[in-house]
Amino acid sequence: MNPRSLPVAASLDSPDPVLERVLTEDSNSSSQGGERNFSAHQPILLDQVSGSFRREVVNRSHSMKAVNRDDEDLENGMLEKDTEKSVRSNKVVTVHNKALLSGLAYCISSCSMILVNKFVLSSYDFNAGISLMLYQNFVSVVVVSTLRFFGIISTEPLTWRLIRVWFPVNVIFVGMLITSMFSLKYINVAMVTVLKNVTNVITAVGEMYLFNKTHDNRVWTALFLMIISAITGGITDLSFHAIGYTWQIINCFLTASYSLTLRRVMDTAKQVTKSGNLDEFSMVLLNNTLSLPLGILLILLFNEVDYLSRTPLLQLPTFWLVTTFSGFLGLAISFTSMWFLHQTSATTYSLVGSLNKIPLSVAGIFLFHVSTSLENSASIFFGLLAGVFFARAKMQDKSQIRS
Repeated sequence: MNPRSLPVAASLDSPDPVLERVLTEDSNSSSQGGERNFSAHQPILLDQVSGSFRREVVNRSHSMKAVNRDDEDLENGMLEKDTEKSVRSNKVVTVHNKALLSGLAYCISSCSMILVNKFVLSSYDFNAGISLMLYQNFVSVVVVSTLRFFGIISTEPLTWRLIRVWFPVNVIFVGMLITSMFSLKYINVAMVTVLKNVTNVITAVGEMYLFNKTHDNRVWTALFLMIISAITGGITDLSFHAIGYTWQIINCFLTASYSLTLRRVMDTAKQVTKSGNLDEFSMVLLNNTLSLPLGILLILLFNEVDYLSRTPLLQLPTFWLVTTFSGFLGLAISFTSMWFLHQTSATTYSLVGSLNKIPLSVAGIFLFHVSTSLENSASIFFGLLAGVFFARAKMQDKSQIRS
């Protein structure tokens, strides 16, 4: 993303503002201790402070309620222990319901985003991926700007200093989204999720050379399994398409580059903002606003204007409805990911993101009637399990570093 994850544009597994801010703030704190933790798809637990504060507020609130109830209980002859058990039970049910609801919202929005993009690019046979990306980002800018106008959210003003600092990151961001569109048009959803694991390998190597980050044997074992699954999946893919695989490999390098570059740029970007901070909503607005002129330029370079002037799809109301819906889904990923992360933890968020690829891959095979073999299905399943194993290995690696 996370990680459209994210940010808001419709790409598979592209990093979203929540994850990137988690990764960046974690790298700042870990560098002071001589260690640098970073993972483009497996963020660490950063909400301990805010979580502790929320728990303290909740506990105090319940304590005040318990005192008032105690006075009434003495009159009614109730036991104090029964009252405390009731309060604790209600608290647990409320927290678990919010965590479950936010997790379901995140999973549904992220899966729907990918499936809708695949539907537009393949089922509609829409051959203008850059234009689709541009329209989705435009929808996101309009929605976020509207929410800001009515005071629902607040964002940092887009100053020229901030734009100059952020522009190199945005160029990579746009390339990441476009290559994701191109690859998704030619490759089935299941294989895209497996090939996306290569991003983790590139990121791990980049961390090692750029930030002197070390990983234990379990992490490297998981990365090795990801490479094996990607190779075997490509060999056994009955719908193998060289162009699609080429775009996907390029996308993996751009996604890893985006995460690694963002880590360096974030500190500078915060210094040029008025508040000294850059939250998720500001990143969504910044990335998608800057992508608009770049998208228009790329549409002209790739001559999509000629295709758009000839395609009858633009005259179909249903096509506009689906593409607009995909733009809202991209924004929903950012909102639900923030909600889910605040209700649980970064480690739970990471693990759920890895597990979420399993039903997504199955849905992609059945919904789009993908021809597959037993060997290819086994390779896909093996790659998905390797992603889960990687998430768990990263969690254990980070817990050992903290201890």
